[in-house]
Amino acid sequence: MIQKIDHLGIAVKNLDEVVKYYEDSLGLTCEGREEVESQKVKTAFFHVGEVHIELLEPTSEDSPIAKFLEKNGEGIHHIAFGTDDIEGQLKSASESGVRLIHDKPFDGAAGKLVAFLHPKSTHGVLTEFCMPKG
Repeated sequence: MIQKIDHLGIAVKNLDEVVKYYEDSLGLTCEGREEVESQKVKTAFFHVGEVHIELLEPTSEDSPIAKFLEKNGEGIHHIAFGTDDIEGQLKSASESGVRLIHDKPFDGAAGKLVAFLHPKSTHGVLTEFCMPKG
């Protein structure tokens, strides 16, 4: 069911500043920005080979990203695996004893359905499954 690493999520304090770094210092091009109200974040995406980098800036103090930044500072927040069957992937993970943060997928950035696995069940790595809607 897992087909690839879809993206790496990176928590940032200032999206504009970090986008400038990725563009000016690394020579990458921002593919676009989006606000995901359900997760209280603004995002920016960069395509690098077969993987995307998703920069995440909180839009609210109670955003999961704001809480992450407060505890850990800026840095890698999650790894997202692209799947062709997100519901099946969640069921399989749950049946193997993995604790789910979301038992049903929801709308995420870039027109995808997403759901997360709890890092206490994934050896410390917040893990996301994602799949294009439709």
